[in-house]
Amino acid sequence: MDSSPPPTPPSRSPEHDEWRFKTITTPCEWIENYHPGGFHPVHLGETFNHGQYRVIRKLGDGSFSTVWLARDTKNETYVALKITMSDALGTESEKERRILRHVFRVAPVQAARYITRLLDEFEHVGPNGLHTCLVFEPMGPTVNSMVEELPQFKSRKFGMKVRYPPRMARVILKQSLEGLAFLHGIGIAHGDFHPGNMLFALDDIDSQPEDLLVQKQVVKDGTIIGSISPPVERLDGKIDRWAPRYLCVGKPLADFTNYTDNLTIKLSDLGGAYFFKEPPLKPIGPAGLRAPELVLLGALNETVDIWSFGCLVFQLVTGRPLFTAPWYPSEHDQDDDHLNDFSSVLGPLPDELYKHWNRSSLYFTPDRRLYNCQLGGVPEGGEPLMLDQFSMEELFDQAEPDVPEEEAKAIKSLIRRILQYDPEKRPSAAEILQDPWFLEA
Repeated sequence: MDSSPPPTPPSRSPEHDEWRFKTITTPCEWIENYHPGGFHPVHLGETFNHGQYRVIRKLGDGSFSTVWLARDTKNETYVALKITMSDALGTESEKERRILRHVFRVAPVQAARYITRLLDEFEHVGPNGLHTCLVFEPMGPTVNSMVEELPQFKSRKFGMKVRYPPRMARVILKQSLEGLAFLHGIGIAHGDFHPGNMLFALDDIDSQPEDLLVQKQVVKDGTIIGSISPPVERLDGKIDRWAPRYLCVGKPLADFTNYTDNLTIKLSDLGGAYFFKEPPLKPIGPAGLRAPELVLLGALNETVDIWSFGCLVFQLVTGRPLFTAPWYPSEHDQDDDHLNDFSSVLGPLPDELYKHWNRSSLYFTPDRRLYNCQLGGVPEGGEPLMLDQFSMEELFDQAEPDVPEEEAKAIKSLIRRILQYDPEKRPSAAEILQDPWFLEA
């Protein structure tokens, strides 16, 4: 075997025939994203900021960062350490810092109630470049993942509906909406409002001994590997200096989370946030939560947050997403699928939007009657494909949510009130909070 050192990898994720590593199937960040400009390789026990923060557990990872539980040896507390990709420096990370500084400067008391607190920030130099490191108060699992940790779902049964109890769903929605109303009230849109960016607060985590929190290491053949994940191995057998020796599976602090009567939800990840007067050219966020004007026109303002919230009311109450917008190789097909869903679930698109859908003739007749549901149009020599069409109300009822009939009517009415095609007609976050359904929470 050639003992010469491997060449420096490219600064962008390589194509398939240039992959460096053996496949890792455990639920971690993509190993090929460890390259110059990419993730910083982190190992359990590693320290940052001149030894102040010692990593003890992986909390999670995202598109542009990994997040770790660390012990603050200076203040004798626990913190969440977010380490961004090197090439994110000056883009997402800088935007997030700018927004957070503004939020906690203009309204520190309210910000601490609704937004995860930024405690410290510094930069770290590693083999993949200069990384922004943001230190936050530690939080529990996301609203996306916490539902899986509820005691009633520990033992799964066939046909079990895994969703939040109705009262809990309403409290989560109300608190996240209060956070959104706070941001909008100071002229900031979240820009990436979804359950993965809504976090449960912890009980008194600082009183917990480190032994209960540390991510256990496994030693195999004298090599330390992280929980569950196998060692990282290059395809050519060489030692790689740009990647960690192992990947850690994210282990949110579910066992230390307050999810009972006094649960608290805070909004996190303001990397997609923006001032109302400075909308970004390219939005981020789940495709299924995009508003119709965003799909067709790229139009972006704070009412897109409101649209996302309306979709989440449906999702948290029923346990099902209202719009899925699955990924397709063709971006046109993904948009067409989403636009067809809008028409089916909420009713026909208004003329001012519909005229911008230049592929609508693949699915609708000139007088706007649906004749085909096959993405990309009817194949040559083929027949149109027709699928059953269900309204939002019908989909809601099919999910059989655990709410009385009158409450179900109120929720469906609220969703309709929010999901209006005209952004100017959507209620504000503050107005939605005055809906009777939230006033009773």
